[in-house]
Amino acid sequence: MTERATRVVIDVSAVPANPAGAGRYTIDVVAALAKRNDVDLTLISRSGDTDRWPDGVGVVDAAPAHRPLRLAWEQVRLPRLLRKLDFDVYHGPHYTMPESADAPKVVTIHDLTFFDHPEWHERAKVPFFRRAIRVAARHADAVVCVSRTTADRLRALCPPQVPVAVIPHGVDHARFTPMPPGPNADVAVLADLGVRPPFVVFVGTLEPRKDVPSLVRAFDKIAGVHGDLSLVIAGGAGWGAADVEKAVASARYRDRIAVTGYVPGGAVPALLRTAAVAAYPSLEEGFGLPLLEAMACAAPLVSTTGSAMEEVAAGAALLVPPGDVEALAGALDMAVRQDSGLAGRRQRGLAIAARHTWERCAARHAEVYRAVTRPA
Repeated sequence: MTERATRVVIDVSAVPANPAGAGRYTIDVVAALAKRNDVDLTLISRSGDTDRWPDGVGVVDAAPAHRPLRLAWEQVRLPRLLRKLDFDVYHGPHYTMPESADAPKVVTIHDLTFFDHPEWHERAKVPFFRRAIRVAARHADAVVCVSRTTADRLRALCPPQVPVAVIPHGVDHARFTPMPPGPNADVAVLADLGVRPPFVVFVGTLEPRKDVPSLVRAFDKIAGVHGDLSLVIAGGAGWGAADVEKAVASARYRDRIAVTGYVPGGAVPALLRTAAVAAYPSLEEGFGLPLLEAMACAAPLVSTTGSAMEEVAAGAALLVPPGDVEALAGALDMAVRQDSGLAGRRQRGLAIAARHTWERCAARHAEVYRAVTRPA
């Protein structure tokens, strides 16, 4: 007899209009889960946010758009809504869960920076998300951590009383590939962005943990000896983006620094494929999805030690201590000059990226859902 599919409700209401990081994780894992026969999905979205979710998946667009209202709604109104739905497991993919809901609950924890670096977040968010993480670690039926680094930090700061599954992100290998989709496809994308090779690229939200100001200063140190090199900063302005603006304004070679703003997902692979270097100088990351996507495009990589970025890179990038501008400048210079180890690092990156798929990520989520489902 065929086993019944696990009926899963996923709260996607925290995914912003221009997703990055945790938002991209939610979108891509939902898309992969929607293709599985052993999972039957229902999504809870913000009002009006239904069009971007997979066809054939039920979407209840009931959550308020404004974040404070949405977080209050999650605790007060969502449990009532869930009582009207027929499902087996609830999944909160962004730290939180409806605490009073009488159903098995799975919560994804992306990082522990609300504890380790509260200064990187809006002040009002810190106590809320610290509490949410503690509650999930004690009262969810299972916790998903996106890396071993995050799981280890969770165990150190909020020892979980529930099972913890380490499930790395995947890569959309249909888009993130070393080969462009057509002979001039990447050239056209770069022209639309006003970008010309050679360039160093950063892709990600402009927020304190990304330490883009150090990248600007490191680029400024090597720009004089690489006269045609530019720096492309591609990402939406997050909390703390003013520090990036100040660093660019004070740079000697600021006329060779392009701040593009948020780049549509289709343009990101073109930037990574054609970059002289993809640089991710983050001070801390829970996973580092842009790094993995760059590896899938065979981009020369520079990143930092001491966080999940080092775990994900696994020898496929030049790594420097976070915040060390001199070391970062030296690594950028090495990569731009195509040092002798570059070919090996690129091949290693391709091999690592090939093992990361959203299908594999979804399969591990499905295992967690089955494990916490209550017997009929």
